[in-house]
Amino acid sequence: MFFRFLFLPLVLAGLAIAAPSKPNIVLIYADDLGYGDLSCNGATAVQTPNSDRLAKEGLNFSSGYCSSATCTPSRYSMLTGEYAFRQKGTGVLPGDAKLIIQPGRATLPSALKSAGYRTGVVGKWHLGLGDGSLDWNGEIKPSPNEIGFDHSFIMAATGDRVPCVYVSNHRVVNLDPADPIKVSYQQPFPGELDGKKDRGTLKMDWSHGHNMAVINGVGRIGYMTGGKKAIWNDETMAETFANEAVSFIEKSKDQPFFLYFATHDVHVPRIPNPKFVGKTRMGPRGDAIAEFDWQVGRVLETLDRLGLTENTLVILTSDNGPVLDDGYKDDAVEKLGDHKPAGPFRGGKYSLYEGGTRMPMLARWPAKIKAATKSDAIISQVDFPATFAALAGAEFPKDRAPDTRNVLPALLGESNTGRDTVLLHAGSVAVRSGNWKFIPEFRKTKAQLLDLSKDPGEKINLAEDHPEKVAELGKLLPNSVANAFGQD
Repeated sequence: MFFRFLFLPLVLAGLAIAAPSKPNIVLIYADDLGYGDLSCNGATAVQTPNSDRLAKEGLNFSSGYCSSATCTPSRYSMLTGEYAFRQKGTGVLPGDAKLIIQPGRATLPSALKSAGYRTGVVGKWHLGLGDGSLDWNGEIKPSPNEIGFDHSFIMAATGDRVPCVYVSNHRVVNLDPADPIKVSYQQPFPGELDGKKDRGTLKMDWSHGHNMAVINGVGRIGYMTGGKKAIWNDETMAETFANEAVSFIEKSKDQPFFLYFATHDVHVPRIPNPKFVGKTRMGPRGDAIAEFDWQVGRVLETLDRLGLTENTLVILTSDNGPVLDDGYKDDAVEKLGDHKPAGPFRGGKYSLYEGGTRMPMLARWPAKIKAATKSDAIISQVDFPATFAALAGAEFPKDRAPDTRNVLPALLGESNTGRDTVLLHAGSVAVRSGNWKFIPEFRKTKAQLLDLSKDPGEKINLAEDHPEKVAELGKLLPNSVANAFGQD
């Protein structure tokens, strides 16, 4: 009997050691990457071996959604648990916009931070900075650090918008006080190059817009002067962000951590590092996909090297669907060939069709998720706050987050049931419920009822055949949409 009682604590101790602790969470968030842009989802014109590794070692979702077909609204929804169309001012932002997530409200990073996680964001932000009177030459607050992130290294908006500088924890990186930054989205600055009158100097011509300030030989949206030593190098941007992501993981390895790694690729301007130029036959867009996949590889290699792979949940997804000509003449249309950026789906960025919001979504956690599995469970990125909080042993506060749902069993592949209904935003709002999708009348386009199980390409409008289903789904839509449709 004595030996039995002596042995029991040892067994319990062994079980405690074997049980996985809170997993690290790495969210890799691509920009403008379509469902069909990954070779694990059928692409042949570009190979994405590192992303494919996640699919091979984890779970590949066929019905993973972002909440909006443009950037800012998707990111807002994902971090707050609230559909962006519920709040005014959450459309696509200029580069000098104020922070649109109110400090103090519950967010995905703040929930994880309260559960003992070290939290970091690296890459594209595009949710505003400051309080509306921002001085780029001083302390930049509020910032991601005020809504739950312990560390931030970001670009303020997008690669095609000024200011073209990095911001790290409240300060512009490499800023020379003797060369202060000024930004305007109304008036040009005397003496600076202009994308229209100096078009002949551009190393990448514009097709529409992107003809205001000229930075690094590329026309941008908005005007900027000063900060010459702080200007980023477009060709090394992916490497800079990847290095920062690796550094955050290395510094956080001894405690649970959450990394939101928001790449710039494959957003315009597509100026990949020379080592990726020519990697595909699709020109800069295809090469930028290869560069994105390389960044995924840097993260996975780091987790391997530090012995963190087994107990780290890695999720790869995108902010909205693909786009070809998004303002620059980079041969994305001319060199597309037979590549299908949205895979079998219709539409892309800016669209209410599936290609606008149905995203690549891969999840790998070797300690919990079975390798090489697939799921058609409906999961929206708006569910990440409640789901990640549950994973960390916390509860995401429901006040001001009416839309996030805990779909952890579906995310881990333990259930093939996620959401019953998901709302999708692109100027108006569509709804998917089960296999049915309803797009209300919008911009002189008739209302559409679609059966996604038989018609994933959304070519057959069944609205006149099933008026009762139209009425049923119509009741699931919000009464109004606050935001005007924006460009990103």
